[in-house]
Amino acid sequence: MVWKKLGSGNFSNCPNGSRQWIWDVFGECAQDGWDEASVGLGLISILCFAASTFPQYIKACKTGNMDQALSLWFLLGWIGGDSCNLIGSFLADQLPLQRPAPPRLLQTYTALYYVLADLLMLSLYFHYKFKKRPSPWSAPINSVLLFILGVACATPLLSSTNSVAAPREVFRGRTLLSVEPGNKPFTKQEVIGFVIGSISSVLYLFSRLPQIRTNFLRKSTQGISYSLFALVMLGNTLYGLSVLLKNPEVGQSEGSYLLHHLPWLVGSLGVLLLDTIISIQFLLYRDAATSSERQSLLPS
Repeated sequence: MVWKKLGSGNFSNCPNGSRQWIWDVFGECAQDGWDEASVGLGLISILCFAASTFPQYIKACKTGNMDQALSLWFLLGWIGGDSCNLIGSFLADQLPLQRPAPPRLLQTYTALYYVLADLLMLSLYFHYKFKKRPSPWSAPINSVLLFILGVACATPLLSSTNSVAAPREVFRGRTLLSVEPGNKPFTKQEVIGFVIGSISSVLYLFSRLPQIRTNFLRKSTQGISYSLFALVMLGNTLYGLSVLLKNPEVGQSEGSYLLHHLPWLVGSLGVLLLDTIISIQFLLYRDAATSSERQSLLPS
């Protein structure tokens, strides 16, 4: 989904008209029902991703076994994928191809928020790990996490947001399985975005495999909040739909449009599939989790 920079451009760039509030808030031409649905689903998907970590924070504080429940490689893969999105937001005049793709002005801040949420999750992991098994590495690791947290917070303050969005041409309605010429070539910034998006999608995908293995070896999902995965699954579903509903750019065919967004679609659908496997594990191991929770309530 290609968004314009907030407040940039001119309303005349939407010759076929647009929802005024969508243009005023996002600078995006929502010229028909497909575009409006795409914007709405994209915004809801952002909220799902943003809220997904909160249930796990609460679960970690209640159970205190986050270091056993979650795989470290799962957390590192997740923060790696979000970090690629953050890096991409500062490259090539803020890349229009990001996952999820909010307006460009907000893109940096949402990417930063995801990284900060991941760092907090990683901090909780090490907190409970070193709380049970003190290690001489605890102080250096905490120092590194605090340093990364400080750099991530300071980066947006040092960045410039004076990018100018290119005007749109005449609007072309959505045509499924278009056969007209419209193979839009990749620009330099889109090539960079494509590479970063591919790396990000691979990291998201491979982050799930260690967690599936950890659940299998433990034969339990105790200490993991299912809401974490449920919200991510909902976010990926809505994001995929928002991309598919969005009208291609002027002169661009459906096939070219999908090719430009292929890494994010593959990543979203792949993560959705792997999260479905984790959901099945929650069902298979729910009895073990219930008995374990009952045991913890019994007086010692």
